[in-house]
Amino acid sequence: MISAIIPTHNRESFLERSIGSVLAQRLACGELIVVDDGSTDNTAALVERVVASSAVPVRLVRQRNSGAAAARNAGIRLARGRLLAFLDSDDWWLPDKLAVQAAAMAARPESLVAHTREIWFRRGQRVNQKKKHDPPGGDIFAASLGMCVVGMSTVMARRELFDRYGLFDESLPCCEDYDFWLRIGCREPFLLVPNRLTGKDGGRPDQLSTIHRQGMDVFRIRSLAALLDSDVLRPDQRRAAVAELARKCRIYGQGCGKHGRPEEGERYFNLAARYRPTGDLPA
Repeated sequence: MISAIIPTHNRESFLERSIGSVLAQRLACGELIVVDDGSTDNTAALVERVVASSAVPVRLVRQRNSGAAAARNAGIRLARGRLLAFLDSDDWWLPDKLAVQAAAMAARPESLVAHTREIWFRRGQRVNQKKKHDPPGGDIFAASLGMCVVGMSTVMARRELFDRYGLFDESLPCCEDYDFWLRIGCREPFLLVPNRLTGKDGGRPDQLSTIHRQGMDVFRIRSLAALLDSDVLRPDQRRAAVAELARKCRIYGQGCGKHGRPEEGERYFNLAARYRPTGDLPA
């Protein structure tokens, strides 16, 4: 059975499209779990209206506002399916998404996680993705160091993935996906389904990537440091992670200096130095 999980917070104007795309799948999921993360709009009423007419069992879970990671984790804990598929509440799936992705995973039973390509829109207009945004398959670790290369709404994962590696870090207000896929990518290959099966609408001020844009590298640096401290990386992975940490710390530290925060900048320079083997990397 496939469990579809939608975390949401005050996305009433987009949520109906997202839910509709789940219910319109050629391969129906066994359940849809909508986690309302403390919304103050009419999210609950919208979901309850959908429940009344849906052939797919829909569960609405309401919690105090705790962030995207906590809402997603709540859905994972409640899910009964062996396959879990994730959809952000402002994104949507094309009708063949679950059927194509589930078939790909059935053909590769050793794969714990799969993702797809996306179709991007900005303010309603389709936009072309840059080459660096083309999602990788197989060993994605090196590609994941600079930025998140796995679209959350494209992911289908086996229950075993979370049993083995845990859940999303709820202390991160954003970049929890970057953090999680790094933790997974250093140990597991990712199955890339090359079809464009997920629609993504960006460029809005309410999105976490916009709200936290100035501080995203702080959270990524924190994730890299935690990963290095976990001692799970191969030597080549560790060298790559140290190099990326140093790069991010240098850029952020220089930015702090330019904006009158030299002491904060110095902390990041010192953090990079703590992980840099003597003589291995340039200062």
